[in-house]
Amino acid sequence: MGVKIKYIHSEVATLDRVEILRELRLGIFDVLVGVNLLREGLDLPEVSLVVIMDADKEGFLRNERSLIQTIGRAARNDHGLVIMYADKMTGSMQGAINETARRRIIQKAFNDKHNITPQTILKDREAIMIQTSAADSKKEPKSYQNDIVSPLAADPVVAYMDLNQLKKFSLETRKKMEKAAQDLDFVEAARLRDEMLEIDRMVKEEKV
Repeated sequence: MGVKIKYIHSEVATLDRVEILRELRLGIFDVLVGVNLLREGLDLPEVSLVVIMDADKEGFLRNERSLIQTIGRAARNDHGLVIMYADKMTGSMQGAINETARRRIIQKAFNDKHNITPQTILKDREAIMIQTSAADSKKEPKSYQNDIVSPLAADPVVAYMDLNQLKKFSLETRKKMEKAAQDLDFVEAARLRDEMLEIDRMVKEEKV
């Protein structure tokens, strides 16, 4: 069928998750299979179809609240569609459908009152590349020209850190980055990744 697919789950490394989501936004592949990770946080306007397998398997990931959160992953696309595969209709499924319909009615009434036509806000390729530049974890960081001072290097506190302090700062930044990725805040994770690369560059210069 020619459909390109990638998957994401808890064992996929933090920065690999950032890169995978960037590739999804860029259209490099078509389908992202999520294992217990896409219930919340995947807030991307490029997502137009969400498919929930085994929707009738009642449990933490298939209760009403979780189903509503998963359904919401398609909310930012004006052609958003959700398909739930199941052998029977559960109370959680019906509750999620009813709540989604209720929210849709409220949103439509608001749009009609204010003459709003829903449109998907899609960023161009360059904007996505800039926003998620830190996903280039497998590439060598770009060289820095001597006449360019990064915001981090210009920080008076960071500028006077010794080697051990810089290493500690790098470790703390990595922990924050991994926490942001675990929370599925991939934009913040990307920003922290860039910051960590800059700190590591400063560590190398201290060693010289």
